[in-house]
Amino acid sequence: MALTREERETFLAEPHIAALAVDAGAGRAPLTVPIWYQYAPGGEAWIMTGLDSRKNRLIGEAGRFSLMVDRLEPTIRYVSVEGPAVGTVAATEEHLRELAARYLPAEKVDGYVAFASGNHGEQVVVRMRPERWVSSDLGSV
Repeated sequence: MALTREERETFLAEPHIAALAVDAGAGRAPLTVPIWYQYAPGGEAWIMTGLDSRKNRLIGEAGRFSLMVDRLEPTIRYVSVEGPAVGTVAATEEHLRELAARYLPAEKVDGYVAFASGNHGEQVVVRMRPERWVSSDLGSV
């Protein structure tokens, strides 16, 4: 059964690993990769990626991307959201810290931020305005 708007937004706001998909051009399947993301109900979703990454280049070319998150327990549930890329800005340490704190235990955040800041190169934040949703909870079937 499809989720209500509130259920799908709440589920997307939980710290799942997303599958990002973006058009990879003629003759290619979409680029699909796992990624950390941030989302608050009613707002825009955002990701961080390298300024010179293939993801960033393809999102710029396509102008849109999708994120899909799922879980297996206690029921099989998923939410997929697609929308236009509405802004790209240089990532700050605050962005990095916010994303790391969403996925890592508190005691690991400082170490990860230091490592990523020193090793991942120039990063950008890409924002997406959710436009199309697909969702289901197979436990309610």
